[in-house]
Amino acid sequence: MQPVVLLISLILMAALTAAFWLAARASRGEAPGPKANSKRTGLIWAMTIAGVIISVGSLRQWPHALASTGDALEVHVSGGQWWWDIDTTEIPAGTPVNFNVTTEDVTHGMGIYDSGLTLLTQVQAIPGYTTKVTYTFTEPGTYQVLCMEFCGVAHHDMVNEFEVVAAEE
Repeated sequence: MQPVVLLISLILMAALTAAFWLAARASRGEAPGPKANSKRTGLIWAMTIAGVIISVGSLRQWPHALASTGDALEVHVSGGQWWWDIDTTEIPAGTPVNFNVTTEDVTHGMGIYDSGLTLLTQVQAIPGYTTKVTYTFTEPGTYQVLCMEFCGVAHHDMVNEFEVVAAEE
């Protein structure tokens, strides 16, 4: 996805550069004709429509476009200086999980890591607000919840674990 966004950005930057260059060149020429305003209006509408199409086409695959599912397991996670409390210790593999994350003191970054400490998903825990993230674990194992936002002297102690177990058939 990143190469596509980069390519689109480069194309749009080149188009903007060309537009500025043409505008600067035209400012030294003769006065605009009687149809100049209608041409500008058409160009603005064309750029607006192209921008909407490009935005919709490039943003639809991003993770934040995925909504939590109704058939997901609800897991409530609360954090504080310097702990995580998870209300579920066993999660079945292959089941979507809606993590509802809260904190009662300062902002924390909740990151979920696999046994190799690869970050799988993350969300900010903000005081007075419940943030949500949905993730489906494909492999059984032990997963860790770590704080990703420096929150004080015992920040490194904000660790908790849960197990993902093989789904029952």
